[in-house]
Amino acid sequence: MMRSRKETAWKKSRKFGDVKGGRRWPKLTDNIFNRQHDFLPPTEDQETPIFMVDNPSRDFFFPVTIEEIKTTLRQLPQEHTEGLTHIWLRKFRKTDFVKGNTLQGCFICGSKVNLIILYPFPMDLKMNFGHKKPSQKKLKEYAPYTTDLQHDKSGWHLKWTEDKVKKYYLENLLLHEIGHHLESYYQRFWSVTHKTKAENFANNYAVYWSNRMTESFE
Repeated sequence: MMRSRKETAWKKSRKFGDVKGGRRWPKLTDNIFNRQHDFLPPTEDQETPIFMVDNPSRDFFFPVTIEEIKTTLRQLPQEHTEGLTHIWLRKFRKTDFVKGNTLQGCFICGSKVNLIILYPFPMDLKMNFGHKKPSQKKLKEYAPYTTDLQHDKSGWHLKWTEDKVKKYYLENLLLHEIGHHLESYYQRFWSVTHKTKAENFANNYAVYWSNRMTESFE
């Protein structure tokens, strides 16, 4: 389906790269935070957030659509999202994923740009943890969506369904990054030393608004 220019338009020019947090794949290494992106802020006549969608490789898929993201945003207070300039469904290389050098999502801000990036999910619906059994703390993070922990010759993994992945992206991952956007906007926890507070704020934000959204449909 063709997307409008307002949904896909973006300009590359100015460097920024202040990463305010992000949900990690289990094997993530920290060098992901050294990456920077080049964008210009939207012009006054552009509708925001601007949406960008890559074509993922055949081994991955985006479990959510632009319209589903828009529906989620509309359920939040307008002041929580009005400064958000871009949402990017961004592909990554399979080699980076295998090495653990990828994120599930992140929020990056700077130069009047506030960008949420969501990355694709494996087509086999497996969230891999490697050969070390994941901790109960880690499993608890995903327990509202799946508890199907399995083990094979490749190591430990959580098995998901497409519906549960979609719920996780919309009710947890996306809201988590909006929480980072919000705390960054008010500059609550902007320093490296306050990283734990920033993550706790984003986690609590996602839990609170996910519960509010669920209640509204009951």
